[in-house]
Amino acid sequence: MKLSVFWFRRDLRLLDNTALHHALSSNLPVLPLFIFDENILDELPKEDSRVSFIYNTLRSLNKQLSSFNTSLLCLKGDPVKVWKNLLSHYDVARVFINKDYEPYALQRDESVKSLLNQYGIPLHSFKDHVIFEENEIVKQDGSPYTIFTPYKKKWLQAYPSNSFAPLNEAKFNQFHTFTSPMPTLKELGFQSSSIKVRDYDLSHLQQYDSKRDYPAEDVTSYLSPHLRFGTVSIRKIIEDLQPEQEVFLSELIWREFFMQILFHFPQVVNQNFKPKYNGIQWRNNEQEFEKWCQGKTGYPLVDAGMRQLNTTGYMHNRVRMVTASFLCKHLLIDWRWGEAYFAKKLLDYELSSNNGNWQWAAGTGCDAAPYFRVFNPTEQLRKFDRSMQYTRKWVPEFDTPDYPSPIVEHKFARTRALESYKKGLIL
Repeated sequence: MKLSVFWFRRDLRLLDNTALHHALSSNLPVLPLFIFDENILDELPKEDSRVSFIYNTLRSLNKQLSSFNTSLLCLKGDPVKVWKNLLSHYDVARVFINKDYEPYALQRDESVKSLLNQYGIPLHSFKDHVIFEENEIVKQDGSPYTIFTPYKKKWLQAYPSNSFAPLNEAKFNQFHTFTSPMPTLKELGFQSSSIKVRDYDLSHLQQYDSKRDYPAEDVTSYLSPHLRFGTVSIRKIIEDLQPEQEVFLSELIWREFFMQILFHFPQVVNQNFKPKYNGIQWRNNEQEFEKWCQGKTGYPLVDAGMRQLNTTGYMHNRVRMVTASFLCKHLLIDWRWGEAYFAKKLLDYELSSNNGNWQWAAGTGCDAAPYFRVFNPTEQLRKFDRSMQYTRKWVPEFDTPDYPSPIVEHKFARTRALESYKKGLIL
């Protein structure tokens, strides 16, 4: 029997899923597929919270699919090898995917496309993960924006004239009828994580603008992991926003801005966006880095943030800026060290945003904070957690002899950072 295959990746939902919608409209039975990619999994710890989240989401999807007399075909391996094996078992006529824009994903999809071409099978790919992709919001001359404000202005101008209403329910009776057992997490080589992804909550958005900088208020939407893995459609989220929620919308536009930066400038993965910062001599003291990781720097807001991250996989956005600035400026530790640590820990880890925000904090990125802007963590605490409610939650030993003295004195660290940056700048 000829089949269409829909390959789930970062779009783990049935509703308002562009490529799935087109697959189910293709007049062939649709086989739903997910591949646990060993090229990614082999780098991860056995109790990775994101793998647990993906696995539990897939189980939920499989349950939904069972009501349409089908199953999710869940396989593990190198994607190209998995596809090779799949093509020897099924008569595949077409393959449908939603686009992914990260460097590894682009290379993986190109390899799979090349394999499918050998069999004369077309790969149909669709925009789904973003409102505007890499070449849709560009300057007059077609070059990419590297400054956020003009990018955002053009994005907002383009949005109303391109209605991205969520797709209607597709024909779910078009799935290929079959059953396939889900592998267990243990069979996949992982174990369940105690860190859970929270449901997203947009009920606080009316207060987002005024309270988003105060970690104790917890007006966070917890939306980012759901956007990262596509358990919700970005179209649906933006369609439902109220006009006065522009500050929140801005955050979603930053996400797309950093995605197109990564697409057009893939070297940013491990290089400074601005080469003039290549001469900075980072101290990279391993003991100090370890104290930062553990939340034992003697700066309460920095320590609270790192402990929140280590315990929950989340960190409040304001505190992310403070902890990142502290690592790069106070300790003069290469932003790549901090970026890699966040990549291991964050439930919402997204290469483009993580990289973009770390380079912003270090001053080395596009549209970055100027290098001479050094957050004072004590002032930040006074300003954004004056009652110490957030800080004491994560640093209960604060104000006791068990709490360490500051790892470095602020004024000294600031002067040292400015001198190091000035000396290292290649003009």
